[in-house]
Amino acid sequence: MKQSGWVCLCLILALCFSLPVFAQPSDKSVETILIDDFDDQDAVDWTWSVQASKYVHVGDDENDQYPKFGYVEGIPNSLRAYRDADDESTPLVFGSQVWYDRKGDNWMEIYPANKDTGELYEIPLSGNVTQIDFWVWGANYKYSLEIVTRDCNGSVHVFPATVLTFNGWKNIVVQIPTWLKQQSRLRSIEDNMKFLGFRITADPNEYANDFAVYFDRIRYTTNTLNTIYDGYELRNSQFDVQGR
Repeated sequence: MKQSGWVCLCLILALCFSLPVFAQPSDKSVETILIDDFDDQDAVDWTWSVQASKYVHVGDDENDQYPKFGYVEGIPNSLRAYRDADDESTPLVFGSQVWYDRKGDNWMEIYPANKDTGELYEIPLSGNVTQIDFWVWGANYKYSLEIVTRDCNGSVHVFPATVLTFNGWKNIVVQIPTWLKQQSRLRSIEDNMKFLGFRITADPNEYANDFAVYFDRIRYTTNTLNTIYDGYELRNSQFDVQGR
């Protein structure tokens, strides 16, 4: 009896494993969305700017004032394969050069700016963001790189990305912790995490002269269905006057 029971059990298990497996419905739609690749400045609603701490060198000559920054020709080799063979446009990256008058707690910030006012432009990120990735060019200085974000409640959060002790391009992936508040149940609060830019802090004992950094292809991965529900389009509806 025991032997026949084991035979039946084996047959049942074999039948279960031989059944076709069907995809189950999911409430997730994971997407990777480009923030900026710097190739077309007219394709985005912002530009980029840089500010630095008080010991940044500012000489009398116009060419001796830091930080210097702008768009320059370049692309990581790993991204060349993704360019269309017929694309004759020049690939660009955004970079900055800085020189400090002394060692210490020097820092710089690279941030999206309003094209008209030059003030900080907070880039809204859709859905429930799980990671932010980008390419950064290191000059082999002991400078720490962080990303700066704002949650839906208005609190600023800074997440470590890497230490720039390498030469050339490197792809960096920053995981966004699940505790970060990205949606609110209140209609009066925006349902977006926002990207505020990068912050670079020098090691107090590191060289303070002639530091350079470049960025390319900033993206984020997000679950776009996480915040969508039946009737979502009515969430931000406003009435003009009473009765309408």
